[in-house]
Amino acid sequence: MFHGDLDVDTANGLKELRRRIAKANIPSSKLDETINIATWNIREFGKRPRRKASLHFIAEILNEFDLIAIVELRRNLAELPEVMGILGPYWRVVFSDFTTDEGGNDERFAYLYDKRAVTFTGLAAEADAPRIKNQETGEYETAFSWWRKPFIASFRSGNFDFVAVSAHIRWGKRTSDRIAPLTLLAEWIETRRQDSFGTDKDLILLGDFNITSRRSATYKAITSQGLQMPAALAQSEFGSNLAKDKRYDQILHYPNETSNFTNNGGMLDFYTGGIKKLYPTDTPKKTAFTYELSDHLPLWIQLNVDTETEKLDQILNPK
Repeated sequence: MFHGDLDVDTANGLKELRRRIAKANIPSSKLDETINIATWNIREFGKRPRRKASLHFIAEILNEFDLIAIVELRRNLAELPEVMGILGPYWRVVFSDFTTDEGGNDERFAYLYDKRAVTFTGLAAEADAPRIKNQETGEYETAFSWWRKPFIASFRSGNFDFVAVSAHIRWGKRTSDRIAPLTLLAEWIETRRQDSFGTDKDLILLGDFNITSRRSATYKAITSQGLQMPAALAQSEFGSNLAKDKRYDQILHYPNETSNFTNNGGMLDFYTGGIKKLYPTDTPKKTAFTYELSDHLPLWIQLNVDTETEKLDQILNPK
């Protein structure tokens, strides 16, 4: 980390934040053995200027992980290089273009990663919804839109190649408005997984799906094609909002990837303990605070990326 010269308030805030991070019990990753991946909706990151202290806090949180899917990165990228400068020279980013209409909300997706642990392997694309030919015009048109196209990127760590898919599902006027885009996303991912020319069968879905709980119709929609929650994240009903009562954010995978998911995972709570200890002098109110850090907490999981033994077992036991 390269925090540089800090004022007293920011230094005190960082010490408090580190105490909160330590409570999350995130195990260190090991080169070519494990990586820690996360998904974090950083509220409207880039829409309005943040305090310098907040950029240091965001970098400190991101540094706990090796790969982070960032949701709600906005059109203006000016503060992203500042955060990466604090993280240090080993960090890289792959990001999508922004969508300008009201549904797209000027949002981008990004994958931020530490190149010492994770390698970007070339695929970066937005997911296109299936198209149907209009018999009158001959044009191929989408029958349905995600509003914000999911963003795909391929990575490698250790012996494990995988494709990350991040999404931000619309809020809608009603919870039921989310079911159709979630169902479409589940079907799209399954179609890609079954494609014989697909980049990789190991797909990991991350992002903000505005799902309230595992008992909801929205969760049933996204898992309708076989995606499931890693066991480490399914052990409790903790939420990813500040109140920790809604699991808006998810990390999902297919059962064939189970061996890659360790028993380490959870949520990093930077909020419990109050705002004043992070911003001792000019303390923002709660709503303002969510635009400094976020109204979402990072959700994380540790992956096992040493797959040599598994590959040998597959050779010896093809069934």
